[in-house]
Amino acid sequence: MRIYTRLTWRAASDKIHMIELSNTIVKRSPVSNKSKHRDRTILLARIAEMHYLDGKNQNEIAQEIGMTRSNVSRLLKEAREKNIVKIQVIHPVQENDLLSQELVTRFELIDAHVIQVHQTKQLLHTLGKVAGKELTKYLEPDISLGTTWGTAVSATIDQLEITNRIPNIKVVQLLGAVGSRIQVYDGHGIVRRLEEILDAEGIYINAPYFVESATAAELLLRTPSIKESINACKEVDVALLGVGSLDFSHCSYYLAGYMPEHELLEIQKTGAIGDVSGRFYNINGEKVAQSYQDRLIGIPFEDLLKIPIRIGVAGGREKIDPIIGALRGKLINVLITDSDTAMEVLEKTNHLSINNFKAGDYGI
Repeated sequence: MRIYTRLTWRAASDKIHMIELSNTIVKRSPVSNKSKHRDRTILLARIAEMHYLDGKNQNEIAQEIGMTRSNVSRLLKEAREKNIVKIQVIHPVQENDLLSQELVTRFELIDAHVIQVHQTKQLLHTLGKVAGKELTKYLEPDISLGTTWGTAVSATIDQLEITNRIPNIKVVQLLGAVGSRIQVYDGHGIVRRLEEILDAEGIYINAPYFVESATAAELLLRTPSIKESINACKEVDVALLGVGSLDFSHCSYYLAGYMPEHELLEIQKTGAIGDVSGRFYNINGEKVAQSYQDRLIGIPFEDLLKIPIRIGVAGGREKIDPIIGALRGKLINVLITDSDTAMEVLEKTNHLSINNFKAGDYGI
């Protein structure tokens, strides 16, 4: 048994008053505890609203609700700790136009966007923000948008902002599904999210991206539904693509448990350093690991190259060689990356010597 004072809120004449209901003798019970927790959450939310949205300082809040300023300060801190208040600082995206132009010139790209990222944890978010803006440039009525899966592609969709509906868009899955473990950025999940954002028609590949043998892949590719989906891949106008690393510590196929170690080793032995839409290539962008390519369910290598706009989104040290191969092989013709990665790509391809220019000229 315990005695406590229950507090609640009542709004009157645009002022909030705390009302003391009554001192009640009750048994401690799950119901009363839930009620106390709910009332406290309401209290925290309202004090936070008064401070952050109404612009009242802590003294004004304390005076209005009848508690000390130190109590108000403590409750505001608790509201932040319990995620009742979330503070977001939005930095303007800084693009490095000189490095972007270097990439366009060196690799004969349609476009490139090189961004400054000051914190590694912000890399995907910032890449996605710029990639989302770039993608919207190409979205128009009756267009066919192809997409693969991955964290960079998922981050792009998170940042995609569509103000007006664009009619008759198709969203086409370019590579079979990974499975149920990573639904947010699995091929099916990506297409589904784009369907909702764009109010589009989704075309799915209802098969795994990688199967036991070339014979199994051939049989699947003959089925009418999958054949129809692969044919739709060949009609895509714009592709949103990630650039995958085949390094053990970063290979999504291996880390997700869908490719055993010995198979990844065999693929690496062919000279493969990366993949775009599941298609493996070497540092020069040449198709390799053919016996494994034959087991993939997705857009063929040659048809991927025929897509007019191929937007690649990737950044970080582990993506340097994969990006170089993808650029040399023309697997992507629009690149969204960060400045550190762009610098390394240009230096490794003998197009830029870090020692031979003023760092300030490149915004570094």
